[in-house]
Amino acid sequence: MSEQSRPADTGEGYTDELPEYAERVLEVAERIPSGRVMTYGDVAEWLEEGGPRQVGRVMSLYGGAVPWWRVVRSDGVLLPGHELRALDHYRAEGTPLKTASRAAAGHLPRLDMKRARWDGGTDAGAHT
Repeated sequence: MSEQSRPADTGEGYTDELPEYAERVLEVAERIPSGRVMTYGDVAEWLEEGGPRQVGRVMSLYGGAVPWWRVVRSDGVLLPGHELRALDHYRAEGTPLKTASRAAAGHLPRLDMKRARWDGGTDAGAHT
């Protein structure tokens, strides 16, 4: 095992800590209720720091341990390369989807952003 891949408690000077901004992004992702989503921009706005690209970078590097499928593109298109895994989660959670058109790549549905988007408020269970 290399020095860089060892757990934090086994090596001097090695740290397994996430950057502070990444921790904050992941905390927001964990707060998003089942069946709801926030866009990358929504997360940045919630944090009052960074932007959609910074949030996307954090999710691509560190998001595997949180419900990553709940942080999405603003157009509702499923995350390229992870569409089927995300779709399984959306269906299991009852996340509102729009039926795919025949022209849609792979005939995959999109998220129904009007109904699925969560604003961070207390309406966690309500699909409006």
